[in-house]
Amino acid sequence: MPALVLLGAQWGDEGKGKATDLLGGSVDYVVRYQGGNNAGHTVVVGDQKYALHLLPSGILSPGCTPVIGNGVVVDPSVLLSELSGLNERGVDTSKLLLSGNAHIITPYNVTVDKVTERFLGKRKIGTTGRGIGPTYADKINRVGIRVQDLYDESILTQKVEAALDIKNQVLTKLYNRRAIAVDQVVEELLAYAEKLRPYVSDTVLVLNQALEEDKVVLFEGGQGTLLDIDHGTYPFVTSSNPTAGGACTGAGVGPTKISRVIGILKAYTTRVGAGPFPTELFDEDGEALRRIGGERGVTTGRDRRCGWFDAVIARYATRVNGLTDFFLTKLDVLTGWEQIPVCVAYEIDGKRVEELPYSQTDFHHAKPVYEMLPGWNEDISKAKSFSDLPKNAQAYVKALEEMSGAPISAIGVGPGRDETIEINSFL
Repeated sequence: MPALVLLGAQWGDEGKGKATDLLGGSVDYVVRYQGGNNAGHTVVVGDQKYALHLLPSGILSPGCTPVIGNGVVVDPSVLLSELSGLNERGVDTSKLLLSGNAHIITPYNVTVDKVTERFLGKRKIGTTGRGIGPTYADKINRVGIRVQDLYDESILTQKVEAALDIKNQVLTKLYNRRAIAVDQVVEELLAYAEKLRPYVSDTVLVLNQALEEDKVVLFEGGQGTLLDIDHGTYPFVTSSNPTAGGACTGAGVGPTKISRVIGILKAYTTRVGAGPFPTELFDEDGEALRRIGGERGVTTGRDRRCGWFDAVIARYATRVNGLTDFFLTKLDVLTGWEQIPVCVAYEIDGKRVEELPYSQTDFHHAKPVYEMLPGWNEDISKAKSFSDLPKNAQAYVKALEEMSGAPISAIGVGPGRDETIEINSFL
């Protein structure tokens, strides 16, 4: 049962799309198991760049079946638009499978997300405003709309009525907004039903049968470990579980079927949105990382906050995910620095701390303790093996591996599909 989980080991945007795409030619299924169109992956194939939001990166691999699992929240208009855009570029999207149990992002979820974030003002979380959080809240409150509900107008109407009973009270009385009409929402959602029907499937059954047949299944997280609702830097997190355990609940497979868990690490650190970030840079180095690394959110278009590599959060990711391997991305971005700082610990209230503090207060006050590693000036984008890298680049990778607690099995030395050094095979 060769099932692999591939996830972000930092705050997201580590390059999961490239890693998934690299494996896509060798796997039979690629599964998104959480998140929504608040996540984005950029995949470069030849001279073509693809920005994916809801769709699994495996959709670009002809022999692979892409799957949107039950743990994902789906905006139908975004999904159909993304499919249309790929079809226009000659990508075959006909094999996509969409879980009938995935929850739908409704128009009122998007409205609630936007007005709530504005209402919070300086206390805002930094959401993408795409309705992700309110949709997961509806799911937990058992007033959510699932894909399968689009095929029973009576059930759909009842569920929309139940959801809007409270939401309209909040919109009109708290936010001074106009109430949303039930009929209007039902009509809009029903319009998607036939367009989505060819993709809707019992994905739990499909995936478990595939594993029983020894097919290779890759589970792809949408965000990073430190954005996990349970294990991230709460409350500045997403609304689901991108950590490895989320693959089991978000796709409907048992933990005993997972054979390998791969964490994607950027050679430095970035995050989007609000929240603590100990190694964040506000100087020329931070601006250089942003410029050279092209650090702008695929989905949000926002500049990413940039900082040096943080080994404390890498160790934490290894622990909470049970990582077996790392894929280190964007090593090429660090070319040109004489010395490269790496955060090896934090200082909190005058004390050295080498593990991620569980206290939100402590993490907010954490100051990075840096170790300086020698840099390199040689162009590494054409390197095909680890020995092709400059000695200092090799030393940097080995140091990160030792500090992070799992072997680095692949290294990204450029944005292209073929600009990757494989040290150990993931399959």
